[in-house]
Amino acid sequence: MNGPSDAAVSAGTGAEEWYRLWLRYVPVSDAGLREAYRSHAAEVVVEGSTPIAASMRDELRAGLSGLLGVEVPVSAEPGRAGAVVAGCPATSPLVAGLGWGDELAKLGPEGFIIRSARINGHPVTVIAGGGERGALYGAFRYLRHLQLQDDLSSLEIKDQPRNNLRVLNHWDNWHPTRHDMVERGYAGSTLWQWDELPDTVDPRYRDYARANASIGINGSVINNVSAHVEFIQSENLPKIAALADVFRAYGIRLYLSVRYDSPMVLGGLEKSDPLDPSVQAWWREKIAEIYGHIPDFGGFLVKGDCEGQPGPLSYGRSHAVGANMLADALRPHGGIVMWRTFVYGKELDRIGGISEDRVKQGFEVFYPLDGEFADNVVVQAKNGPLDFQVREPVNPLFGQMPNTNLGIEVQITQEYTGGNVALCWLIPQWKEIFDFDTLAKGPGSTVRKVVEGSLDGHPLSLVAGVANTGTDRNWTGHPLAQANWYGFGRLAWDSSLEPHSIADEWTRMTFSHDDKVVRGITGILLGSWRTYEQFTQPLGLNLMVERARCRLYPEPVFREPFHGATETGVGRDRTRGGTGYVDQYPPPVADRFNDLDTCPEELLLWFHHVPYTHTLKSGETLIQHMYASYRGGVRGVGVLIAAWDALQGHVDAQRHDDVRQKLQEQLKLAEHWRDTCICYFSEKSGIPEIADEQ
Repeated sequence: MNGPSDAAVSAGTGAEEWYRLWLRYVPVSDAGLREAYRSHAAEVVVEGSTPIAASMRDELRAGLSGLLGVEVPVSAEPGRAGAVVAGCPATSPLVAGLGWGDELAKLGPEGFIIRSARINGHPVTVIAGGGERGALYGAFRYLRHLQLQDDLSSLEIKDQPRNNLRVLNHWDNWHPTRHDMVERGYAGSTLWQWDELPDTVDPRYRDYARANASIGINGSVINNVSAHVEFIQSENLPKIAALADVFRAYGIRLYLSVRYDSPMVLGGLEKSDPLDPSVQAWWREKIAEIYGHIPDFGGFLVKGDCEGQPGPLSYGRSHAVGANMLADALRPHGGIVMWRTFVYGKELDRIGGISEDRVKQGFEVFYPLDGEFADNVVVQAKNGPLDFQVREPVNPLFGQMPNTNLGIEVQITQEYTGGNVALCWLIPQWKEIFDFDTLAKGPGSTVRKVVEGSLDGHPLSLVAGVANTGTDRNWTGHPLAQANWYGFGRLAWDSSLEPHSIADEWTRMTFSHDDKVVRGITGILLGSWRTYEQFTQPLGLNLMVERARCRLYPEPVFREPFHGATETGVGRDRTRGGTGYVDQYPPPVADRFNDLDTCPEELLLWFHHVPYTHTLKSGETLIQHMYASYRGGVRGVGVLIAAWDALQGHVDAQRHDDVRQKLQEQLKLAEHWRDTCICYFSEKSGIPEIADEQ
């Protein structure tokens, strides 16, 4: 990237490589506009000596110098027209002297104002934050304004995040000498070089932090939710602290996933019962030790009683009791607990009355606990009730726990949506989820309002994303998957943003303002999720993928308990006459899903077991529609390839070739899905594909 970590760039392959992400800071192509910008950005003034102030100063200097094609100096105070002054009232006397304190207070510590003003008699642009992080976000917003070639005259921008916790969850595992330990590691190995830390701090860590800060991400859980105790061992805390030191300069708090039985594994206690005083004392001591190394440590993420991870159910304690014990120990330090609702399987045998339908189990465990969680606990629910599928309904917990801080977890890394092979831009999917009306308190009770806390008046709001970053030079394995990382940050900041505008921003910043490029790449991104859905899981058909680590290929025979295919029909019956899952939603929503005629067809096979001969609204039979969908998905990938090929000569050759190779891999993947699934369903149903639909 151009900017504070240019040393990391020098090892790359050239100016137009993927490493720089959306922070390219190349000169504005329009000479007239570039000259106009120079008159508005003649020098940088950032008061203060804190790490965030230094980051702001360096970013504005590097960003403006790159975009304007001239070296923009740093000054102690405005000495000419066109200075860019950035800071917050607490650390910048210049900003404090403007009298904007009341306005900034209403925007909160992460909000900001960008406004034309006069200081020392000079016309200047002021980037004022409610706190230092707000000023930093404002600085990145100002640079984005230039990258998008927007007007700088008479600037008046006010913004603040809709969600106060915007966090990446890394599924990185511990290994002191190897760097290939990432679950679902589609972008290469873990970023964290444990054998080198804390003595050697890779400059890539700073570029990671810069990229996150530029899109408003303010937290990073650096290790896997299937946690290893090594991350909180005393001898390893200096390594963790070295990362926190880098993150701090960009307003990012570090969090850790922890194993619930750590008092037994590390402390030698006989049990980890959350109500045992010795267990509570062990956690208080360990947490104090962590804060001794990392004063601004954010807190813990916990996966309990699921997939082999221990939890409070082992001791007959509820998840609320388990979470609150940790929350009480963190509270004196200002820390929080993010407690996942992803629970299923044999770990739940200790609770009576749990359904055999896996998608019901999280609701059955957590819904009765509404109101029992401490105020510094955020219950973290996946966007759907199963497991990050390309299509599943909204998790019924949203809107159903009004007395609980309830955050949302989405998966940026593409575990079930194509890995590092397929292009699947997930922002349209997430946008649909945020916009879904739960009707919990009548019309307008959207998931967005639940997560923000505005529906029920909660102080903590969380949007978490399972990260897709790794050591690949392009950061994300598939180069266009960078757009998922970018889009996550933008939606976490403001989930009312539209996918088209996010795609437009990312394309202009990552590639160019060439209209052909912007239209072409925006269209490719926007169409990719539906294309992937077409050739993998039409009509809400779920969990068809293999059990293997890559989860790319179909394995329909093994997955029959999930997709429910028989000789006469397909789909899982989750209606009132089946597993009863529909009634985990408020009655108006449940009624819509329960009725075959009103259930959205994209979720038909999620909620209903349907005969292969069932007639859809299109007039097609179900089975012929499925055959057509598998073939249409292959054609859809061909459309993506043609659209990308049309950009040859408009996108630099190396990056064009990189993406084309990936799209060709995706075409082979789609053909494999088509052939496997059509063969499976034709044999299962005994109904051949109609020739003229081939």
